[in-house]
Amino acid sequence: MQSETKPIIEVKGVSKFFGEKTALDNINLSIKKGEFVTILGPSGCGKTTLLRLIAGFQTASEGVICIASKEITQTPPHKRPVNTVFQKYALFPHLNVFENVAFGLRLKKMDEETIRRKVRDMLEVVGLKGFERRSISQMSGGQQQRVAIARALAAAPAIILADEPTGNLDSKTSQDVLSLLKVTSQKFAQTIVMITHNEEIAQMADRIIRIEDGRIVSQN
Repeated sequence: MQSETKPIIEVKGVSKFFGEKTALDNINLSIKKGEFVTILGPSGCGKTTLLRLIAGFQTASEGVICIASKEITQTPPHKRPVNTVFQKYALFPHLNVFENVAFGLRLKKMDEETIRRKVRDMLEVVGLKGFERRSISQMSGGQQQRVAIARALAAAPAIILADEPTGNLDSKTSQDVLSLLKVTSQKFAQTIVMITHNEEIAQMADRIIRIEDGRIVSQN
């Protein structure tokens, strides 16, 4: 995995307060393009808050967040070059596999030929070629997570954030999904930031950032 020298994500002196509670305390980190990074820590340590700050779902109380050298601390989520893969998939049950993957592309008002090509290509990447018309309810948990990853990839974001993406999966399926994320990072130089509380899962990444009590304690 080759990384550019310039960081694609920079978090500078970021803190997040919820009333009198400090969720994050002076966080500083940088992530390079093409890195597959895990943010590891126990429940309540602040890792999910950090992911949500990068995604734009929450706003930092102090500090600055930059993506591709652009300061985006106050930028709303839909204007950030970021897609998130959630633990509970967040798929649309009334749409089939094709339309779930195509959803973000339609929001971008791409033409139908481009949408068909991108959806087909991404489903092939995640091993779901031929599943275009399948109902989401007919898919296993692992297959649904692959659909979610395909949807995230289709829009070609600068960054994919993965929020405990194997939390609802069995051990074998978890390994398959993690292997897919790693291959995706390597094949497309795709920056992926994943949070987990599981030490074994964290080892799949190129680098592990450990958080305890709202502070980074190591970056390997």
